Amino acid sequence: MVVQEYRAELERHARASSTINVQLAALRKLASEAAENGLLPPEVAAGIGKVRGLRQAGVRARKWLTRDQAEQLLRAPDVSRAKGRRDQALLALFVGCGLLRSELSVLSVGQIQQRDGRWVIVDLIGKGQRVRSVPMSGWAKAAVDRWTEPAGITEGRILRAINKADRVVSDRITPQSIFEIVERYSRALGIAVAPHDLRRTFAKLAHRGQAPVEQIQLSLGHASLQTTERYLGLEQDLVDAPCDRLGVQI
Repeated sequence: MVVQEYRAELERHARASSTINVQLAALRKLASEAAENGLLPPEVAAGIGKVRGLRQAGVRARKWLTRDQAEQLLRAPDVSRAKGRRDQALLALFVGCGLLRSELSVLSVGQIQQRDGRWVIVDLIGKGQRVRSVPMSGWAKAAVDRWTEPAGITEGRILRAINKADRVVSDRITPQSIFEIVERYSRALGIAVAPHDLRRTFAKLAHRGQAPVEQIQLSLGHASLQTTERYLGLEQDLVDAPCDRLGVQI
């Protein structure tokens, strides 16, 4: 069956179990809807529905970059080319704003607005359909401008497909393409990470820079503070505890 062959091909390319399972789930849903609308024989749809995903053993190791590694990654693209400028903007939005790749793939020019004297990404729709706004660092906005201004992008999606001739050929880019771009640059530097690791890098570096955990939570769009704390890998410190810093004497 073609779908089985597709799954095998994904495994040969060492795709993560979660990535393979998401793609197979999309195919199963597409086949089911096609059968319901008379576009695919029911028996074919049933066969596709029986293609199972991969078992995910254990918990994926959490990765993030140090500040020096993050800077190396951001400087890796060749900004003399359109592709390099686009890729630097992509990486800057990950590291500088902590976005999900699904959010990044549909991010539009109009969502970057000035609020309270700074640039902000507004009306992001994240997990659970929660809407949030994310402040942008100045260097992330500059990276976006270096890409969009020469490319003449004034509306619509920010990130777009580019061909081998270094020309924009589509007004969109897929989450899978974003994954591959991040993987390619990070592997070239010997610090292989995935897009979600760059989101975690944003959180880790912000926390080490003394950003309040509550504000990191808002930028990431987590539903609860506990999720953000787990994300950061925070542990209770019984040696240097909060109660030791109250400054109260009786």
